[in-house]
Amino acid sequence: MFVIVGAGGKVGHSTSSVLREAGVPVRAILRDATKAGPLRALGCEIALADLQDPGSLADALAGAQAVQVICPPAPQAEDAVGDMRRSIESVAEALKQARPDRVLAISDYGAHVTADVGMPTMFRLFEERLRRLEMPKVFLRSAEHMEGWGALVPAVLATGSLPSLHHPLERAFPTVSARDVGVMAADLLRRTSTGAEEVVHAEGPRRYSAIDVAAALSTLLGREVAAQAVPRSHWLDVLGGVVSASTAALLADLYDAQQRGLVDVEPHRGEVRLGTTTLIDVLRPLISNATKTDGARR
Repeated sequence: MFVIVGAGGKVGHSTSSVLREAGVPVRAILRDATKAGPLRALGCEIALADLQDPGSLADALAGAQAVQVICPPAPQAEDAVGDMRRSIESVAEALKQARPDRVLAISDYGAHVTADVGMPTMFRLFEERLRRLEMPKVFLRSAEHMEGWGALVPAVLATGSLPSLHHPLERAFPTVSARDVGVMAADLLRRTSTGAEEVVHAEGPRRYSAIDVAAALSTLLGREVAAQAVPRSHWLDVLGGVVSASTAALLADLYDAQQRGLVDVEPHRGEVRLGTTTLIDVLRPLISNATKTDGARR
């Protein structure tokens, strides 16, 4: 039995789908029962558990050969750090009780950095906590998800400009599609464990700059889109329009660290796996959906 915690998310659904295509049994753990339909259609067993309830989570993990875990930030949490710490402790306690044969944890680029760099620091704490568990572990560190640019598509449609917190605009940064992360995770889960801790870095087929993103959007929209650097003094205001103030602070620190070149592959450790999904392939359905929504409103 392969158990996927957070199977309703993009990465979790991708992992579940690949595993089911391979004919292996999958138990999809969800907090929200309304997300069960697509996973049940794949042939997944469904279990409901709250990430911050170690008892129910341990019950859902029972009998697992391998477990994929993730501790995603709650975008609207008033105390994002405290919320993630509680999730990390709950997941670790549930794994301790369930004792699966091996664990794959979805982590983050920059999780190796010892300085406080915002969001990646929370994943460093996640890794450190799981290292205290006596079971084989793989830390799959994911680059920034390409799908994140979807939140800016309405602004692009309205203004023709792509606001970017990636500075400078011409600097290429690591990014990956959520589906590719799931494909890599499914492969790693099925691989025979060496018993040693492993670190794997996941990014796309190439790195992209904000200018590259604007060029891809220009191609898809058939009109010019210009990337514009958002001044540092405006970052919290921009992020605060989408997430809570505490989550915005973690993300602002992340972008600061990216500018300093810290959010990248850990030097001399682990392998780097490259996905196959290109940026334009991820943006295409995001543009299509946003255009339909915009047209319906008009």
